[in-house]
Amino acid sequence: MELLIFLSTLLVCIVLGVPIAFALLVTGVALMLSLGMLDPNVMAQNVFNGINNFSLLAIPFFVLAGEIMNAGGLSTRIIDLPMKIVGHVKGGLGFVAIIAAMIMASMSGSAVADTAAVGAMLFPMMKSSGYKEELSAGLVASGGIIAPIIPPSIPFIIFGVASGVSISKLFLAGIAPGIMIGIALCAIWYILAHRMNATVMPKAKKGEILSSLRHSIWALLLPVIIIGGFRFGIFTPTEAGAVAAFYALFISTCVYRELKLKALYGVLLSSCKTTAVVLFLVAAAQVSAWLMTIAELPDMVISILEPFMDSQFQLMLIIMLVIFMVSMVMDLTPTVLILCPVLMPVVEEAGINPVYFGVMFIINCSIGLITPPVGNVLNVITGVAKISFDRAVVGVFPYLLALILTLFLFLLFPSLILTPLAFILG
Repeated sequence: MELLIFLSTLLVCIVLGVPIAFALLVTGVALMLSLGMLDPNVMAQNVFNGINNFSLLAIPFFVLAGEIMNAGGLSTRIIDLPMKIVGHVKGGLGFVAIIAAMIMASMSGSAVADTAAVGAMLFPMMKSSGYKEELSAGLVASGGIIAPIIPPSIPFIIFGVASGVSISKLFLAGIAPGIMIGIALCAIWYILAHRMNATVMPKAKKGEILSSLRHSIWALLLPVIIIGGFRFGIFTPTEAGAVAAFYALFISTCVYRELKLKALYGVLLSSCKTTAVVLFLVAAAQVSAWLMTIAELPDMVISILEPFMDSQFQLMLIIMLVIFMVSMVMDLTPTVLILCPVLMPVVEEAGINPVYFGVMFIINCSIGLITPPVGNVLNVITGVAKISFDRAVVGVFPYLLALILTLFLFLLFPSLILTPLAFILG
């Protein structure tokens, strides 16, 4: 009965257009009423407990680092280097978009921010060079969803807090699949680009490449510092966020000198707004998560999935299908906050590696960002590229198939994720 109340209340709120955070609070009230334990004090305490977590401090730091990076000239230099290296090959601008997306993913962790930054700089060039608009927009959007997978990843932080899984291990486990997804996109783009009659950029001279490397090296050191710090235990994810924000600020103001003090207010304000939205979602979700536990909803889900417990592959396949369907109509963060408390007990009961499950969860949700009918990243690229949503859907379709196929390979062969993680951990 409680499971039905939870699902029906949440779905009704979503259909009525209630913001997800408030929908979660309403769902919590509905569960409290069904359990006969409505108490505003308990709700307030759970809201507070939802954000009273040291690990969540990493979110405002990484959000701030991403905003500073975009405003301080780091993004421009990150794109310039691959432009000099591979811009001259057939379809070169597409490869630049993928490489730049992967590098920027290792700094910001935001699919929306990375898509907007890469699209704003590269899409006009791709359009003027004769690339098909739909396929170019679809490529930029598909590259943008690598951001939640390669560390530092804000969704990994949220998943780690919601599930109790090590955030550092999630970060390190996301490196290999993120790179593999980038390679898969390069393979599809290689096939598509050779069918286009696009202009090829002139090959950069060795001196130009070295000059671009010299100017971008400070920006490229940021992911090295972050990932190296995790690997050798120098700092926690929260401390890494603080280091990233400070480093980005120092480089932007003292080395590149493109971020002026008068622009810093706007950067801080934008970071605060983004952080507030995310943390309010986390706080509201804690109410529903606590009540789900009280109502024993995870046990109900376990009993429903009991016939598939003997086969980890079958169980993961069903769970991935559920996550995919939810992520088609809901943003990544609320999907994690709603489904994680329900699915983690199932995963633990079946003996599935929680780090592997976390990576698969986030990859699946990331694919949902470019899947209609909602597709938040698709909406971003339609604004940047100034094309209709329908055209963006057509353009993203071949990359979407490649991403789904890659996810299925990870499902068939968990070692593609776990073996590189074991190697990194030593």
